[in-house]
Amino acid sequence: MKIMIGLKIGGVPEHFNLPWRMAIEEGKFRKQGIQLHWSDMGGGTGQMIRGLKNKTLDVAVLLTEGITKAILQGLDAKIIQVYVTTPLRWGIHVPFNSDIEKVDQLEGKIFAISREGSGSHLMSFVKANQEGWDPKGLKFNVVGDLYGGLWALDNNKAQAFLWEKYTTHPFAEQKKCRCIDEVVTPWPCFVIAVRTELYEKHKDDLGLMCSIVNEKASDLKKNDNIIDLISWRYNLRHGQVENWLNETAWNYSGIKYPLAFEKTISNLIKLGLIKDYESKNWRSKLF
Repeated sequence: MKIMIGLKIGGVPEHFNLPWRMAIEEGKFRKQGIQLHWSDMGGGTGQMIRGLKNKTLDVAVLLTEGITKAILQGLDAKIIQVYVTTPLRWGIHVPFNSDIEKVDQLEGKIFAISREGSGSHLMSFVKANQEGWDPKGLKFNVVGDLYGGLWALDNNKAQAFLWEKYTTHPFAEQKKCRCIDEVVTPWPCFVIAVRTELYEKHKDDLGLMCSIVNEKASDLKKNDNIIDLISWRYNLRHGQVENWLNETAWNYSGIKYPLAFEKTISNLIKLGLIKDYESKNWRSKLF
């Protein structure tokens, strides 16, 4: 009889992770001898990287750029699969009552970020590069999570805040912020990472775990009630959910995407977020 293994897994409390939540609720992992203890990580990728480092998390579903940077700079973890194959669309948010209308007005302004190394942090550099700003001129205020970002905008502790645009849409409707533009990641947005010691010990179980969530994602994508389900669970309008679904694909077959990481690393180097020497032998470090 197979011994049940227990794994502590974390991910953002957003619609991307519905396949995980439903597979856990339906007992699909338990049936295969895997007990997953899910934790919502409102602080995003930066919080999950800390969890992997401190061993309060075993597995994390987090942003490609954040975990790639962390591993290349010494985090003892491995990426076991790309989870969402499509880019993330980051909304660029400003205070609702500010006179900021265009992105070029944000040069030299303060960006709220959840944590250093988080997506809200790294994507600010991506946008600065796109706009031709000096990245050394970027200013940040670490605010912890989405609600901290909204507070910072409302209290003039920051003039800009990057977060996934569909998650923030209800707050924009409530006039807690305004979305003036977006920035799209140039790579698949979410991956599944695990602490290295567990990867080496439970490689087969982790592969099975990925297969289960991939299958659940495929089932959900084909589900006629998926729009109603996401709308209800995540407080999003039907039209927003429909748009998001059209833009989003999970990794249903567990395909490898090595070129995506090559692109991520080259961008991180270009932006000055990692050193060239840190990227040496990146395949063996990441996988």
